[in-house]
Amino acid sequence: MEWSISPEIFSIGPFTVRWYGLLFATSFIVGFQIMLWIFKKEKKKEKDLNDLVWYMVGGTVIGARLGHCLFYNPSYYLSNPIEILKVWEGGLASHGAAVGILIAVYLYIKGRNDQTYLWVMDRVVITVALAAFFIRVGNFFNSEIIGVPGDVPWAIKFLAAPGLTAQERLMPRHPAQLYEAIAYLITFLTIFFIYKIKDGKVKDGLIFGIFLIMIFGFRIFVERFKEVQSSFEAGMALNMGQILSIPLVILGIVLLFWQPKKVIKIETKK
Repeated sequence: MEWSISPEIFSIGPFTVRWYGLLFATSFIVGFQIMLWIFKKEKKKEKDLNDLVWYMVGGTVIGARLGHCLFYNPSYYLSNPIEILKVWEGGLASHGAAVGILIAVYLYIKGRNDQTYLWVMDRVVITVALAAFFIRVGNFFNSEIIGVPGDVPWAIKFLAAPGLTAQERLMPRHPAQLYEAIAYLITFLTIFFIYKIKDGKVKDGLIFGIFLIMIFGFRIFVERFKEVQSSFEAGMALNMGQILSIPLVILGIVLLFWQPKKVIKIETKK
């Protein structure tokens, strides 16, 4: 199969609508509707949700950009810090987004006594998994984060892939973006089903833990089918994506078996 779809949907003067941007925006719109349903269901303030959205947007974009700059090319960006601000030129890292979201939720819960950190994370990751699906589909439309050459029946020739020679574009490759997209969609359906069937009454950290294990466990696996993102990764036993995923999977396992401390009330006789 050959893939040569333009990443641009249409242009009006200087304004251009791109598949990636449309899917990225869709992930936030759909995610907001899911969280709105959850907040209403659990009788939380809609104003708090509006605040959470802004924390999430900021944490995702800032974290993803800094993650790309510091994880994959720190020497260049630290020498040219102004380049970090040029988000429109591309370069976002999902692991950086993960860290950004963790920090954003921590800042969000300050002063909110009716919401704990893990309560928020258990619900936020439902929308994050769905957003990851949309974003990887956007990467597919951009012909970026391509896979290594392969002879599987579903291999794709990315004829519009940037940074490749004409000969390299004719090589059938693993559609690694779609591998990830499918895995993230399965993760979303799994944790959403758990939340729904349990009516939201789950152990704090359970859904968050399952999310981390499924998302980043698969990330460790799928990296073997992807071209390296930076030249320094060539020849490494584990690439940067795999190295950054390991502690997140470990955290997921800890959350899965972690038991919150029970508060023991001692009654005293008067």
